[in-house]
Amino acid sequence: MIHPYTEIRFISDEVGYGVVAKELIPKGTITWVLDKFDREFTPDQYEILEPIYKNILETYAYKNNLGNLVLCWDNGRFVNHSFNANCLTTAYNFELAVRDIRPGEQLTDDYGYLNIDTPFRGIDEGTKRKIVYPNDLLKYHKSWDKKLIKAFKYVSKVKQPLIGLLEEELWQLVVQIEKGEKEMASILENYHQRA
Repeated sequence: MIHPYTEIRFISDEVGYGVVAKELIPKGTITWVLDKFDREFTPDQYEILEPIYKNILETYAYKNNLGNLVLCWDNGRFVNHSFNANCLTTAYNFELAVRDIRPGEQLTDDYGYLNIDTPFRGIDEGTKRKIVYPNDLLKYHKSWDKKLIKAFKYVSKVKQPLIGLLEEELWQLVVQIEKGEKEMASILENYHQRA
């Protein structure tokens, strides 16, 4: 489930639609949680689908560490790629804002950690990286982990509208990570090793 202080807006002809903040979303805010309505498809389930459904999954789903396609039921599927992503996924089936996201600003992910199958050229944002590759998670997990560790330090200090979607045990772990009592699991745990 995507953060409730967001909405879909048309961004541009090149990008299409995106998820935009309606209010300030501070660093450390949980911006998305895998919830009970999100749908997971195994490779075998994908293979028997009609082409129209395959196309939807290829456009809107991401691949988890098991190699299954996950389709978000809500506007989470419209979060666009950025090489300067303001949200990063964690090893705990939720995403965090890794910096403050201002009203009117898009929420963005780096598709490099979504186990894509085919490289693609991103929009030029003036970054060194220009292309998203299937193995980006192997290359960049350490820098993404550093950003996540910094964001975790704010988790209990900011309003968390999505906290009700986390199991109590997970929330306690998150707070322990924030306090430095437990080590954060690396984003690398989301990597799917292809056969």
